[in-house]
Amino acid sequence: MVRSTRNVARKARLQRFHSLVSRVVRELPADVRQLIDNVAIVVEEEPLPEHFEDTDADDGDELFGLYQGIPRTDRGTSYSLVTPDRIIIFAGPLERACGSRREFEEQIRITVLHELGHHLGFDEAGLDVIGLS
Repeated sequence: MVRSTRNVARKARLQRFHSLVSRVVRELPADVRQLIDNVAIVVEEEPLPEHFEDTDADDGDELFGLYQGIPRTDRGTSYSLVTPDRIIIFAGPLERACGSRREFEEQIRITVLHELGHHLGFDEAGLDVIGLS
């Protein structure tokens, strides 16, 4: 019984988290939303070890989000018939890093924008220049 109660609470928490992520995406300007029409934005509890292999994260770093795909700037004329790119937002690390709901919501926004920046072709240095590091 305790286990199923935890599962229900966990699912409800992830649903609320996903709602916040969805709101951030809905609030993006229409021209930006058009650029991500073939990007799946998913919420996961925690990053897996293999998620860190795709990043420059150091041991002990928290991973808030991850872009998986081919940036728009790297796509050639033969780019077609591919699965959607993915942006994964990790709930656990974001919750642990933020002290207030306001900070939490702002960090979700920053993380979504950061990963969208990767989709648009920005590397970490480029994201730093525009304030999304």
